[in-house]
Amino acid sequence: MSRLALPARVAGAVAGGLLMFLAFPPLGLWFLAPPGMALAVLAVRGTRPRRGTWLGLLVGLALLLPGLHWVSPIGTDAWLGLVAMESVFYAAWGTGVALVTRLRLWPLWSAALWVAAEWARGQFPFGGFPWARVAFSQGESIFTPYAALGGAPLVSFAVALCGGLLALAAMRSFPASDRFPASRPIAAPVPSEASGPFTLPGPPVSEGPPVSSGPSTSSATPVSEGLVSSAPPASSGPRPVRGGRWGRALALPLAGALAVPAAALAVPRYGDEGRNVTVGVIQGNVPGRGMHPLGDEPAVVLGNHTRMLHQMARDVREGRTPRPDLVVLPENSTDIDPLRNEFARSEIDAAVKDVGVPVLVGAVVGIGENNRATRSIVWDPVTGPGAYYDKQQLVPFGEFTPLQGLVLALFERASLVGKQSVAGTRDGDLRLGPVTVGAINCYEVAFDGIVGDTARTGATPLVVQTNNATYALTNLPPQQLAMSQLRAVEHNRAVITSAITGISAYVTPDGSIAWRTGELVPAMNVLTVPVRTARTVATRVGALPEWALILVGAGALAAAWRRRTPGVGHSVNREDDQQVGDA
Repeated sequence: MSRLALPARVAGAVAGGLLMFLAFPPLGLWFLAPPGMALAVLAVRGTRPRRGTWLGLLVGLALLLPGLHWVSPIGTDAWLGLVAMESVFYAAWGTGVALVTRLRLWPLWSAALWVAAEWARGQFPFGGFPWARVAFSQGESIFTPYAALGGAPLVSFAVALCGGLLALAAMRSFPASDRFPASRPIAAPVPSEASGPFTLPGPPVSEGPPVSSGPSTSSATPVSEGLVSSAPPASSGPRPVRGGRWGRALALPLAGALAVPAAALAVPRYGDEGRNVTVGVIQGNVPGRGMHPLGDEPAVVLGNHTRMLHQMARDVREGRTPRPDLVVLPENSTDIDPLRNEFARSEIDAAVKDVGVPVLVGAVVGIGENNRATRSIVWDPVTGPGAYYDKQQLVPFGEFTPLQGLVLALFERASLVGKQSVAGTRDGDLRLGPVTVGAINCYEVAFDGIVGDTARTGATPLVVQTNNATYALTNLPPQQLAMSQLRAVEHNRAVITSAITGISAYVTPDGSIAWRTGELVPAMNVLTVPVRTARTVATRVGALPEWALILVGAGALAAAWRRRTPGVGHSVNREDDQQVGDA
């Protein structure tokens, strides 16, 4: 069986990553995320850290190669380079899991390390890239309510914990020789007499007749408290779990795997507060595709959106649509800077005056001679442009160029970034008609801190202005919409998305999509949206749950590393060293 060890583990790692990818939109098979996580953990558990590293890398590649395929319109090299860089974090996760799965309660520690890996991806390099977090595959699933308690990190943890418990159940259902047989022995850790969650397994038991270590003649390994079970003798064929002890040993992790999602049903729900606002949403579309979505002729995009504003105004006057309290245009709704170009300013001003209510305009505006800002501008029908929000979380290589001298010298395409964007310094709370909306700009919806800080200002509803024109008809727009669904539940806010080419949408505070558009078509609507002000636990505590989980994972990793002392070699395909979290 040892010759099958490596292929079995490779297949498990790849299958695990692929199942997690299938959980994401547009397929949205969210229920595949836990079994995908289970396969990933099973592939890594019981290996040396070095092998765990590259098995973790395979998990990342299998998840991200299809999951981030939307980057390919920029170039195949950009797509593959991004996937390779991001997969390194999953390699680090694999290293950690190879260590912490030698501890008791290892499903907890491996799930906490998954949260830590996702946190690191959201920070490094160049400000991070948190796309394809497992939580974002759960925009409308049984795990979604956890977002109201601990945000996206807690949702990822719940999915990973459920997967770890499924892995434990699988290990207890079949002998090690039928799972992922080991091709080489690993060193047994030195046994510890101390009890507790970080206690390592006891001394190895050789195959064959049990060896007595004292006066007792019993061959059974004592059953410890909790999920601990004794190891039956090794066998040469499949051996389903039988008998009272093994039945209980299997029932416990299965019950846990079911309890994790079921417990989400107990998360408190927030009720309607009896106040609404009427919001107009416009999706004007663009003439170009790919890397040049705005086209070659100036003012076409501007005209698309001002023309639809005039159309909305006519529909209101003729009674075909209710009068909005405010209107939201997408990011880049004008392809000309309206603060520096009189024609663009007059076109927008005339359209806003016609509709007669404040409009949130998305524009790229100049900052000095060499810089720019991606800006959400409150345009009043009487006073014109006023308060604004500048995008804080900028897209590396899209809005600014890291390592500019080197990158420009190596890649001519990098010059398309043009003027370097300047990040904003304030939250996105903007007074717009009767409410203070929370402006979030495109890429920012993936970042917990940006959305959370804006929600903590009390802004409601949240408004996401986005430009996905380069990535139209890829898996990016539906993935981004799933993020809005999770944010709605996380902060008890309605979320309005205005996208230049789609998908524009209205997400209710419970995460349901009440209205959405197609892609690459002009569209508009006037929506009645609830105004919620109650704060969720996640809004109040911010990043505390994430940091707690990271510290838990780090503690488990430190405990495993400290007790990783070379000892007597033994093969991990035996069912020795039974413990909490073992088969």
